[in-house]
Amino acid sequence: MDKLEGLANVEPVRLGPKSKFKFDCHPGVKCFTRCCKDINIILTPYDIIRLKNRLSLSSEEFLALYTEPQILEKTDLPVVMLKLLEVEDPDSEGKACPFVRENGCLVYEDRPTTCRYYPLGVATMSHKEDSDGEEFYFFVNEPHCLGFEEDKEWTVSQWRENQGVDVHDKINAEWTDLVVRKRSFPPNMKFTEQTKKMFFLVSYNIDKFREFVFESSFLQRYEVDGASLEAMKNDEIALLEFGLRWLKWLLFKEGDFKMKEDAIG
Repeated sequence: MDKLEGLANVEPVRLGPKSKFKFDCHPGVKCFTRCCKDINIILTPYDIIRLKNRLSLSSEEFLALYTEPQILEKTDLPVVMLKLLEVEDPDSEGKACPFVRENGCLVYEDRPTTCRYYPLGVATMSHKEDSDGEEFYFFVNEPHCLGFEEDKEWTVSQWRENQGVDVHDKINAEWTDLVVRKRSFPPNMKFTEQTKKMFFLVSYNIDKFREFVFESSFLQRYEVDGASLEAMKNDEIALLEFGLRWLKWLLFKEGDFKMKEDAIG
């Protein structure tokens, strides 16, 4: 895997939820879809679920067709980036998102979290509900973007709500916290390769994780209540949330997971 380093230039302006800015993006803006080219988009667990369902693919099929594995800088954790395609336009160079067309995004309703935030980025120490003051926002600095010349005014909170970011952040919260926590570790403290495989499985291959829970010896080793089991059979979000809680226990021994006595012995 390649090591993923700096993703974009950012303006050194710290923004809060009530910070105001002017921005709009629509086909009438001359740079429309330019931000979908030559980009680095790290996909979150919920991004994978939304996109693979939109395309009627299994998580494994989506990963193979549309992503590239990377190692996230300062974490040594495996993540995936959206795989870009060579631009077919003879007048253009570089690569572009596989879902962008001249008139916009083919998967707009299910677009990734990073796309929803744009032109904002988010920096956080935690996504926990009690982490007031630890999260802030900034402008992604791309000279080609003309959206800032539009008259539409937003607060950061209004933009997040309008773009549906709140839902994504809520579902990805435990995952984000795991990544941020690992980033705080000293460089010499590394997870085993098997642990990183489990992180990748839960984070990105939700269909295989379901098989892991229900078709391996997992349920013979861990105590899982009936309501959780029933929810996970039919609800991918419930399965993801369960998996992230299990990862938290596996990586940091935090949470209420319990191994069965005969499994411990």
